[in-house]
Amino acid sequence: MNRKALEQQIIAKQSVLCVGLDTDLAKIPKHLLKEEDPIFAFNKAIIDATQKYAVAYKPNLAFYEAEGLNGWKSLKKTVDYLNDHYPEVFTIADAKRGDIGNTAARYAKAFFEELNFDSLTVAPYMGEDSVRPSLEYRAKWTILLALTSNPGAKDFQLQSNGERRIFEEVLRQSQEWGSEEQLMYVVGATKAAFLKVVRQIVPNHFLLVPGVGAQGGSLKEVMENGRGQSSAALLINSSRGIIYAGQDEDFAKIAATKAAELQEQMARYL
Repeated sequence: MNRKALEQQIIAKQSVLCVGLDTDLAKIPKHLLKEEDPIFAFNKAIIDATQKYAVAYKPNLAFYEAEGLNGWKSLKKTVDYLNDHYPEVFTIADAKRGDIGNTAARYAKAFFEELNFDSLTVAPYMGEDSVRPSLEYRAKWTILLALTSNPGAKDFQLQSNGERRIFEEVLRQSQEWGSEEQLMYVVGATKAAFLKVVRQIVPNHFLLVPGVGAQGGSLKEVMENGRGQSSAALLINSSRGIIYAGQDEDFAKIAATKAAELQEQMARYL
């Protein structure tokens, strides 16, 4: 999906909502455990119920890998379902991969060719050669971890080299590797105070912002401080606050209500 198509969907839906599919068999409604593929049954119901309000979906790979081969099958069925039934939505493989070049190339092939995701989250710690293979897929997006929402972000990302903090260095240097047409950044909602700094460095790149909802990030602060210079250029993720809002047979309906509430709030700023 190119940038224009993503921006058009944001305008059409008046939403920058990304629904995180962090599907945990221990947390989904118990009646779904009788299904042949409980993970896919849950994901399908959530997708069908929320697609009117969401512009993106983000399966977190850890939840699928933990289930072994069955988890990978559920993941494949999920992304195929999105591509077949809702091709206008943006798909994110939240894998946080980062390795030497030849290994990174295999990761890129797996998620872009075999699974056909629109984007892949990548850790930039090992430098340009670990990121370059995913950027070689010109029609796909690479989403670099810049400033994450977890408490441990302070251990490295907020440390300074004397001139600038490490997350700022990531933002500055990586712009030489790819353009705003294929390179996004992860900036956690719990670090919303830093969004103005981020936007000074990358005024137009899309930002993927996790941490709104269960992690306590402020949607208002993110929307006000995280807008791009020329467009919204945001994807704001909510996972647990939407997908686990209900635990009974009406779980998908409750998820839709939660997604609609976020979309309505987003629309005020768009």
